[in-house]
Amino acid sequence: MKNNRIAVCVYFLVNGFLLGNWTARIPAVKEYFAVDNSTLGLLLFCIAAGAMSAMPFTGGLVSRFGSHRVTVITGALMCMVLPFLAVMPNLYIAAITFFMYGFSGGSMDVAMNGQAVYVERDYGRSIMSSFHAVFSAGMAAGAVVGGLFAKIDWSLFYHFLSVAIFGMFLVWGASYYLIDAMEEERKAGEDQPSFIFPNKLILPLGLIAFCSMVGEGTMADWSALYMENVIGQSESLGAMTIFSFGMAMFIGRSFGDHFTNLWGMHKMLRNSSLLAIFGLTMMLSVLSWPVVLLGSFLLGLGLATIAPIVYSASGNTPGVAPSVGIAMATTVGYAGFFVGPPTLGFLADAFGLRMALLFTLGLLVLMLVLAMRLGRKG
Repeated sequence: MKNNRIAVCVYFLVNGFLLGNWTARIPAVKEYFAVDNSTLGLLLFCIAAGAMSAMPFTGGLVSRFGSHRVTVITGALMCMVLPFLAVMPNLYIAAITFFMYGFSGGSMDVAMNGQAVYVERDYGRSIMSSFHAVFSAGMAAGAVVGGLFAKIDWSLFYHFLSVAIFGMFLVWGASYYLIDAMEEERKAGEDQPSFIFPNKLILPLGLIAFCSMVGEGTMADWSALYMENVIGQSESLGAMTIFSFGMAMFIGRSFGDHFTNLWGMHKMLRNSSLLAIFGLTMMLSVLSWPVVLLGSFLLGLGLATIAPIVYSASGNTPGVAPSVGIAMATTVGYAGFFVGPPTLGFLADAFGLRMALLFTLGLLVLMLVLAMRLGRKG
């Protein structure tokens, strides 16, 4: 059982590590393709489109081939595609490669979380947040490594090839200890189509994930600009806003299982939503950089455990295989990464960034309402 948990942690680590290396070199990717911000945004959109396109189909793949096989194959594919993001001869082929990178990452996300549900069941208590904490740690480590490669001026291809080989080694080593639940997954998927939409049991969880992921996307894309343009501080202090949020996510996920076991899923969702609302309200109410940093930290703590809880709950839905349930919830949830950033961009142009962030605050309030309704039903 311990080996199973370590193996699944390795996949979360690799997923985050590759993502961290990639995001750290986005400025170099922009320079490599010699594109403007709009074109870069379209390429990044291809990654998100690939991830979201993969999720409804992954449940069907799992029921046919098993989550252990899908986890290994998509993990290896994500490693293999990464180096080719920086060697494409033109933007059209690059867009296809970016889509494939997102597709493999999205499938891996669903399958490895399905494996995490099986490990959690063996432990008999909530441990899902710990896997996501490992992902956060892997992403932070990847960002540091990516920064070091950028500092020594390594080419993008050799940088990505190096970390891809490292990731492949870890994926291969951990593959022997994944859980084979093929019979259960096949039985659960017998009467379900290959392309799966969320059912009425999982849709509320997906909507909660949607609101949470809009919040995460808001902090990733707009918090540094908020610190610079609205609060009037330096670029380095703007970066500290993201760091504060990221550290809170890691801390929240490290201790999230303890409080989920203590309070229960529904109370944890409610309290986390309240904390996230309080944090963003602080950021918008008081135009002071220490308050903004504190608010971003509290917002990170609040959002940290939402996704792990949604994964665990949807993966344990009666009559649905874990990866199938997770695929249903993430299909809705990941739409938040589509809706959030462009909506905020349009609202910011029309009303200013501070007013635009009220859109995110409204969704966090909706998340609280959904969590409270879910608690009453439960």
